[in-house]
Amino acid sequence: MTFLQPGGPRCVMVLGTSSGAGKSWLATALCRWYARQGLRVAPFKAQNMSNNARVVAGGEIGSAQYFQALAARALPEVRMNPLLLKPERDTHSQVVMLGQVSPELSALPWRGRSERVWPRIVEAFDTLRAENDVIVIEGAGSPAEINLMASDIVNLRMARHAGARCLLVTDIDRGGAFAHLYGTWALLPEADRPLLEGFVLNKFRGDAALLAPAPQELQALTGVPTVATLPMWRSHGLPEEDGMLDFAGDAAVLDEAPSDGLTIAIVAYPRISNLDEFQPLRNIPGLRLHWVRSPSQLDGADWIVLPGSKHTSSDLAWLRAQGLDRAIAAHARRGGALLGICGGLQMLGEALIDPHGIDGNGPGLGLLPLVTVFAEDKTVRQRKAVFERFDGPWAALSGLRLGGYEIHHGRTAEHPAMAAAGDRAAPAMPDGLAWRNAAGNVLGLYLHGLFEEPAVLRALFGVAARTLDTVFDGLADTIDAHFAPGVLQGLIR
Repeated sequence: MTFLQPGGPRCVMVLGTSSGAGKSWLATALCRWYARQGLRVAPFKAQNMSNNARVVAGGEIGSAQYFQALAARALPEVRMNPLLLKPERDTHSQVVMLGQVSPELSALPWRGRSERVWPRIVEAFDTLRAENDVIVIEGAGSPAEINLMASDIVNLRMARHAGARCLLVTDIDRGGAFAHLYGTWALLPEADRPLLEGFVLNKFRGDAALLAPAPQELQALTGVPTVATLPMWRSHGLPEEDGMLDFAGDAAVLDEAPSDGLTIAIVAYPRISNLDEFQPLRNIPGLRLHWVRSPSQLDGADWIVLPGSKHTSSDLAWLRAQGLDRAIAAHARRGGALLGICGGLQMLGEALIDPHGIDGNGPGLGLLPLVTVFAEDKTVRQRKAVFERFDGPWAALSGLRLGGYEIHHGRTAEHPAMAAAGDRAAPAMPDGLAWRNAAGNVLGLYLHGLFEEPAVLRALFGVAARTLDTVFDGLADTIDAHFAPGVLQGLIR
């Protein structure tokens, strides 16, 4: 590797014209591309808003930075995403600062929070930069939101502090890409426009030659070249961000193509969390993965999955309002396979009890004789455990060792009165990590990461897992093939 010249660590930043433009995808690809040059690389995002989180040393960070760290061949840590906002409702988020929940920051209004957190963000970034050759920084949303620009700490302010060379990516599949690029450039403060080194067109279908003369005319207007046209690629294997799970009415746009294989229905409530752990299912040939929001969408499902939730009681109320509770109960009574993960496990029980105002009280679905009490302290840890041996649709998991992570406030145990009357839940793992019903078709567990375990995929589906290294190398190969020659090297000269 010869193109990193003296002068300290280099910072490459990925900005976007909107959410969903491809920032996380491109940042992950850059992390692997630079790591393959023999460089010490680390990802960074000053502030992430996501209910997809991973447990690392020191607490939790956004999943995107977790995967970017793995792509960079670095150990994921809290400095890589110092501020994480986890939406609990439309106007409130739980604030996680350097891996730990901060009730004080959570109580502050958004605009008043920026100056409080900026010094800690800068410290995290500066110490991370001192230990690496290249920092790949991801922005958030758009850098040109003029109503937010004064208090923005994740886009232009971060780019200035880092002295970053920035790429601006847009989703050309949605239409209006050149207007988005030009409009973003035009709304940036004039002094910040030189930060932009290149435009990137993402999700393009067809012959790139047909784009001419638009890239040349855009460069004439802005002075910024279009340095890459990346193809539409749905099967890259990287988990999507929260915002990519969109719905048109009751129809989920992430439904996979019909097949003759197993159909798995995942209930997509409004505060769904940790949906990235289902990405391995999307990579299994012949499996139909169906995101559902209405009872009719459960028709024909072999399995139903209740995923994690950032606000279990409100998502449970929403589930009832849709009539999904009755459809799920009917599926379970017929002996259909039903899986609840974290918040989904809590929903399967008899009741939610919230003495500290963490989540809310409410009745559960009554499919397992359990009760969940929400505690003030949040459980955030990595765990390994072995499934007990049991019969039923989930019997293939018997005896398997699962490595995963816990992120939850709830403590779940048997319902005392029901247990005394002889109605008991059977442990499916030690230490209250998983429970099942007597028939073995209803299973709930606190550990996230079930479908990321290769042994689980082999046991349930008879397939070998596609490794993350294969995914990351595929991303790096793609940008290597589609960026203009010398651009990626030039960004760190």
